[in-house]
Amino acid sequence: MSAPTDSPAVTVARAHVEAWSNHDFDAARHLLANDVEVTATAADPAFPQTHLTGADSYMEGLIAYAQPIVPGSVAALLTLTLTMAGGPFGSGTTAPCARLYTLDENNKIKTERVIFYVAQG
Repeated sequence: MSAPTDSPAVTVARAHVEAWSNHDFDAARHLLANDVEVTATAADPAFPQTHLTGADSYMEGLIAYAQPIVPGSVAALLTLTLTMAGGPFGSGTTAPCARLYTLDENNKIKTERVIFYVAQG
């Protein structure tokens, strides 16, 4: 059995996170399209909702966010890809998603945000 290979999107995403989390902002900028668009949200309402368009705006926000990060300390988010056996989206439909949680004082899930995309199989 051969080892699985990452898609180009996963390869670029990993390289991008590696670059900015180690404060290599030139390398991070190099991986962006000029018309990049980013939307960032947090489950905690105290954090601002962010929507930026364009590489310069993106990098300004990214540097402000990433500068205080200890280089090399970032861990990746686990995402899911689900295949439906039926239901409203139909058999064979895939639904990649990410889930973001905040916990209460008892370490119980207080807030869950789900972002997903449904693609017909």
